[in-house]
Order: sequence, then C-alpha cells, then structure tokens
Amino acid sequence: MIPAAFEYKRPMSLEEAIRYLAERGSDARVLAGGQSLIPAMRYRLAQPAVLVDINQLPNLRYMQQEGGMLTMGALVRDTDVEFDKNIQSRYHLISDVSRVVADPIVRYRGTVVGSLCHNDPSGDWPAAALAARAQLVIQGSRGSRVESIDDFIVDSFTTSVGEGELVVEVQFPIPSARTSGAYEKIERKVGDFATAAAAIQIELTEAGMIKDVGVAVTAVAQKPLRVAEAENILRGEKPTLDLIRAAAAEAAKIADPNPDARGSAAYKKDMARVLVGRGLIKTLGRLGVVVA
Repeated sequence: MIPAAFEYKRPMSLEEAIRYLAERGSDARVLAGGQSLIPAMRYRLAQPAVLVDINQLPNLRYMQQEGGMLTMGALVRDTDVEFDKNIQSRYHLISDVSRVVADPIVRYRGTVVGSLCHNDPSGDWPAAALAARAQLVIQGSRGSRVESIDDFIVDSFTTSVGEGELVVEVQFPIPSARTSGAYEKIERKVGDFATAAAAIQIELTEAGMIKDVGVAVTAVAQKPLRVAEAENILRGEKPTLDLIRAAAAEAAKIADPNPDARGSAAYKKDMARVLVGRGLIKTLGRLGVVVA
C-alpha cells in the first residue's frame, strides 16, 4: 500500500512550524524521525492531511546538562544517545534503553522525543522516562509549558500535547553519584516490539538505604505504567532479596496485557514480575550492592 495524499510543509523556524500546526489542528502531524509515523501512513493506519517536517529547524539537536537536568532537543536521534560517552558512564538506564530500541537502522533516524510523543504501549522510552521522572517542554502559540511524564502519558498512543503544540525538549534529572538504573527487555528477535520490559532507577543514601526509586513497565498494558506500589515498598528500606521479590510482585498485579503471538496474558504478567526483579538486582549491582 501507499500513503493517502497529504500536504508537505518544511518550516525553517519553530514559529513557522507551530503556525502550521495551529492552522491545521488535528489534520497535521509532526515528522521528525518518522520511524513509526511513515509505516503507519503506508498502511493507512494514520492519514494526516499535512506533514510538518521539523528536521530543518535550527538548534533542536542538542544534549546538554544544565539546571540539574540532562536536556535533549526534539531532533536528538537514538544513536546520538547510544554512542554518547557521558550517557554511557553516568546515565545507566538511558544508556541501556538506547541500545535496544528497535534495530540499528531505525535508531539512526528515530528520535527520543518522537518516541515519547508516539507513546506506543510497547515503547521503550516512555517506560524509561517514567522510571527516571522525566519532564517534557511543550511549545505552542501561547508560549511554553513543562509537563511531567506522568501527566504527559494519557493513554495508548495518546499524550497531553494539544493541537498546535510541539514538544521541543525532554529533560531527565541528572543522577547523583549514588544513583544507577537498568532496562530489562525480552523480545522475539532484534528489532521486534517488546514482549515485556521493565525500567528501573535507584538512588541510595550514604548508609545504603533506598532513598528514591523509579519502577516502570511497558508492553503489559494499554500504556506504559509506573509501578507506584513497588516504589513505595522499596523507598526508605535496605535492599534485600525478599524486598525485591515483594516489589516485583506488584508489577504482575498491575499488568493487564493482551495475549498475542508474543505470549499469553499470564506469561506477560509473569514476565513483568521477572523483569522488574532482574532490573532491581542489576541496578543494585551497579551500585555495588549484592542482595541476599
């Protein structure tokens, strides 16, 4: 199949892009990497009347640390993250995710912000953003606003971005020296959507207690989910194997997957539990903690 007919706009400024989006409303879609949008258009699952290609917008392909945040512009590609030495050494969760998004060909074009905006219920970046407590900068004709990832994710393929708005940046809190993370994912083959996956981030106190924690799962519900009860179980406690088992069990409780060729609902629920447990153990190991 081929896409339905559409107009193509290539703005040269952010203001021009926002004007096109405001003029066409729900008929307009933003094109950045296009690794999800173009296949959907090809099969006519998406039929936008106009594409607004933002690839020529200046100053949107950047990664920098400022104001306690790691900020990524809307045109940062997955491979920009994957091969960045600072990401590899300091942002363990983000680094893990960047290596397993789809396949290398997709990662050279796909963008982090685009994946967050697409909000696929099996997507990798939304789960990582939940665990890391990221936030999004959204620009519109009335100005900009900052939205937490928990408010940004609304439902399957649905976010809080309104008509005439554009996400220009994602922000991840800079981790402390006693913070690490991990991403655990199972898939049928390289490049396939996740059968299930879990994102973890942990900060320890000097005494080795869990000061803060983020736990999220994807591919096991209608949208990526924060496992809030697991976070509550872990926060303020000394890491033990029993504690990890109790927290991991909460992932299976909230998982509500659909059965498909990748596995039954029961299997996916159990994989949510297993992967959260693995992610917690790997994260603690990276912090020098061996649980028993």
